[in-house]
Amino acid sequence: MVKSATDPNAAAVVETLCQQYRASTDRLREALRAYIDTGTPPDPELRASGGFAYPEIRLTYGGEGPAEDRRPRSYGRLGEAGDYAITVTRPELYHDYLTEQLGILISDYGVDVEVGSSHQEIPFPYVLDGSGIELGELRAEELARYFPATELARIGDELADGLWDDSRAEYRPLALFDALRTDFSLARLRHYTGTPPEHVQRYILFTNYQRYVDEFIRWGCEQLKSGDRYQSLSGAGGIELTCDNADPVALEAATAARKHQMPAYHLTAEGRAGITIVNIGVGPSNAKTITDHLAVLRPEAWLMIGHCGGLRPSQRIGDYVLAHAYLRDDNVLNAVLPPEIPIPPIAEVQQALETAAREVTGEEADALKQRMRTGTLVTTDDRNWELRYSQSALRFSLSRAVAIDMESATIAAQGYRYRVPYGTLLCVSDKPLHGELKLPGQANLFYDRAVREHIEIGIAAVAELRAFGPRLHSRKLRAFDEPPFR
Repeated sequence: MVKSATDPNAAAVVETLCQQYRASTDRLREALRAYIDTGTPPDPELRASGGFAYPEIRLTYGGEGPAEDRRPRSYGRLGEAGDYAITVTRPELYHDYLTEQLGILISDYGVDVEVGSSHQEIPFPYVLDGSGIELGELRAEELARYFPATELARIGDELADGLWDDSRAEYRPLALFDALRTDFSLARLRHYTGTPPEHVQRYILFTNYQRYVDEFIRWGCEQLKSGDRYQSLSGAGGIELTCDNADPVALEAATAARKHQMPAYHLTAEGRAGITIVNIGVGPSNAKTITDHLAVLRPEAWLMIGHCGGLRPSQRIGDYVLAHAYLRDDNVLNAVLPPEIPIPPIAEVQQALETAAREVTGEEADALKQRMRTGTLVTTDDRNWELRYSQSALRFSLSRAVAIDMESATIAAQGYRYRVPYGTLLCVSDKPLHGELKLPGQANLFYDRAVREHIEIGIAAVAELRAFGPRLHSRKLRAFDEPPFR
């Protein structure tokens, strides 16, 4: 490893990361251009000396603990003496995050941080965007003979899933995701959402209906015209609005959005403190897919704001369900997070959602209780679960479930798995057990009345979450032996 001069200033460390990453990507692009233009392969010595490598952060901790008054934080903790390291990609995108996390370790533990080349090389597909490089007739297999390529055997979630084997590793990890895993997800995010990962904000709303997105766009354009917190509204297909052209019709009519499986829209603010909304469509598979990739951006929180079926006779269409527990019949995570593992509610998120509901509806707590139930939410992977109700009824009853959907427990479980605070506030759109089915006429009346209020509650909840700061990151999300970065 080629070491840089150490500096106790976290911002200086991150700047060194940026310089080394730019140098590696520039060398890789220059070598690709030379091969495409002249057929000249890269110098093997260049690769052997780390010419195409990701930069790496390293530090050594001697075992001295932090001051007593710094113990309450759930992250930023060095648990055992030893050497720590992590490879980093796109350090400019992660500038604020890296500066914060390194700053905590330098301040609390007095460690020296080093930056240098790692043993992980940057796969060539990750440097093509924005480079102007055209591969033409060249096949990826041919380029992989001379240039680093994506190797799935080196990418995984073993650390997040508790499968990391310290005994086989030279260093203890500093973060949940290394550079290879991060680049893999950043590329997938652009593909699925139709937007650059740089636009994703630190607070994320998920929904399962386009009408929620339409209302978010309208509300976002109103905010841009007011000139308050938000700076721009970007959407799938590359459309970006500012205060000068904040016309919701432009985004709603954009056909490019329909080309993407899970289109996203980003109401941006300084420090990425705005709001992202993603229409994940229907089903737990989509919910898992998008959260697998958004997790590498280390959001502050993600919330599910969508529809559900009410299971209690006392519920009415348009009532809310604030999930305090989840019955996971989604099945997509069973191999890595067995369904018997409890997914606890995050108190700060629950409080934010309830406070936001009171603010937006204008109802006092007692009145709000008449239309907002708390309890267990069932998430199923079978959209036609009603057809096998006789097999599900006893389990639903034993769980005391109040509602059912197809995404929320998956999103909560992924938040638990990836240490991202999570929460769910759903709106009852039908009551299939009680003869109130989601028929077209009834559905339209429900949408016209409920969607605007519901999305405004989600937005108001984000405002509440911002106020919590580091307290939002609960110890409930941390395992016994965690990497220091949150």
